Amino acid sequence: MIVESTAIPPPGRREMRRASRREAILDVAQRSFLESGYAATTMNAIAAELGGSKGTLWSYFPSKELLFAAVLDRATASFRTQVAVVLNPADPPERAIRGFCRRFVERICRPESIALYRLVIGESQRFPEVGRIFYERAPAITRKIVADYLAGAAERGQLKIEDAMLAAEQLTHMCLAGMHQRFILGLLDKPSAAMIKAEADRAADLFLRAYG
Repeated sequence: MIVESTAIPPPGRREMRRASRREAILDVAQRSFLESGYAATTMNAIAAELGGSKGTLWSYFPSKELLFAAVLDRATASFRTQVAVVLNPADPPERAIRGFCRRFVERICRPESIALYRLVIGESQRFPEVGRIFYERAPAITRKIVADYLAGAAERGQLKIEDAMLAAEQLTHMCLAGMHQRFILGLLDKPSAAMIKAEADRAADLFLRAYG
């Protein structure tokens, strides 16, 4: 009897080259978006820096909007995974929520996150697609993950929550309401680990008092 293997074959050289090329495009695009802004970043300039043709760039990303979305997807992918791990239904809600707040505050106060947030705020009025793409790829996904966890905790009788999405929005806004705003305005430089912990714990404590 012959048993067919179900193992997925490793990517070939062509796929590896294409993946490497895609990463190089995203590296250049991310740097350009953060340093020059959305409006000043052009597909022609990115292609020129990469040393290829505009047609090659467009074969990967047919528009600047899709390129910007891909940059955001890559920038937030690891954080989404961390959030899903931290919000473990097997853990007590206090531990899970406190862990999420600390990861979230640490993430949003990173220099690259601050730069991205400033970019979105500065460009959204002239280019509404920037705000839409950012919201769909970052805040909306994070809140959905948090809301799913909170809904499960409510079903298990661990938290008193009627509207899980509203509660998720409130939790994330609590994390954004303190020193993050001061970083956006340039009133603070770099957060210490103690500052991050204190900010996150305040948000978690308020949330747990309201819904615990």
